[in-house]
Amino acid sequence: MALAGAALGLPAHAAPVAEALQRPALTVKAPQRAALLSAAQAGARIVAVGERGLVALSDDGGRTWRQAPSPVSVTLTTVRFADDKQGVAVGHGGTVLTTQDAGASWQLRLDGRRLAALARDAATTPEAQREAERLLADGPDKPLLDVLLWDARRLLAVGAFGLAVYSEDGGQTWQPWMARLPNPKGLHWYVARRQGETLLLAGEQGLLARSDDGGRSFRALASPYKGSWFTGELRADGSTVLAGLRGNVWRSTDAGATWSALANPVPATVTAMSTLPDGGLLLASQAGVLMRLQGERLLPLKTPPLTLPAALLPLAEGRLLALGLAGASTLTLPALEEARP
Repeated sequence: MALAGAALGLPAHAAPVAEALQRPALTVKAPQRAALLSAAQAGARIVAVGERGLVALSDDGGRTWRQAPSPVSVTLTTVRFADDKQGVAVGHGGTVLTTQDAGASWQLRLDGRRLAALARDAATTPEAQREAERLLADGPDKPLLDVLLWDARRLLAVGAFGLAVYSEDGGQTWQPWMARLPNPKGLHWYVARRQGETLLLAGEQGLLARSDDGGRSFRALASPYKGSWFTGELRADGSTVLAGLRGNVWRSTDAGATWSALANPVPATVTAMSTLPDGGLLLASQAGVLMRLQGERLLPLKTPPLTLPAALLPLAEGRLLALGLAGASTLTLPALEEARP
């Protein structure tokens, strides 16, 4: 669990967060060798983010990298792009950054102090008021762990202790969504996914919520297991795949009403998942094994072992970018028939 928390950007301690929110990221010699937790395509460019506010750019498919300026030194956990130029990154300290030039420069749109003030102003019940006061007293130490985009203006960021904030103007103004979500214990949200008007949120202790109306309302889903979900995908065929502790991988084909376990020969926590251009699904575990979904089972692929993977990004020409605590590496995907038995 500790390793999964590190890979997903959970805070080890909170003391330096306030200062790091005001300090630009330090320049490093080899950004591709630093801990990187997420990457996205911005047109032909790859934008990756990671520890201490690091933003790394590659314009040649991950072969070479350079660092872009970042206004914060807190760890960035997730980056996503709405189009070739406009993207969002989230991270520790309630951080939300936006870019309009494919990651070359970034603007700070939200931090933990403002997030706590938003929660306080929106609180309508004694319980919500107490929670908001606790956020204010704790300081900006709560990480945002995932973000989903409708387009360049509409986004939803979620994270630790049930944090959820929505913007419909590219991060200039925000609405707290904590009261909208079925999460009475304030558990961590690790996963946010969207497919059309369907939204899926997943997290700690089997926490699951789904919206079929673009986020206007959410309903809780019964989880098929009680461990945490660390990654998942809403697939184009309408199915949902979620993965978490000890190799648990589950699929639903009926909007989360029922679930079936996918056979996994590697009982290690799954920390990364990505959909290939051909619709195939790749998963990676803490054991360093890359797997592809085939039918009702996962097949390990004949690839070099990955070092503590945190994210996967399919590239052109059958290549894959893997990111984790050891940095970024690219590999060529073998054909499925070459998978290990």
